Amino acid sequence: MNAIDSRPHSSRLGTAGLILLLPLALAACGTAVGAGAGAYAGHELGHGSTAATVGGAVGGGLLGHAVTGN
Repeated sequence: MNAIDSRPHSSRLGTAGLILLLPLALAACGTAVGAGAGAYAGHELGHGSTAATVGGAVGGGLLGHAVTGN
């Protein structure tokens, strides 16, 4: 801390830093994010059908893994 900027140093990352780090965090878990998004889409489009939810999760996970490689 100094006289010019009384904020702690840890808060200097700010919104711009979080926006820059968010894609990296999402890219690191592409399979999980894809599976979650696919399950949600399958559930919504399948009107709550378990088969649609599972199919969406599997398809989304495969797509997320293919896109991000992890």
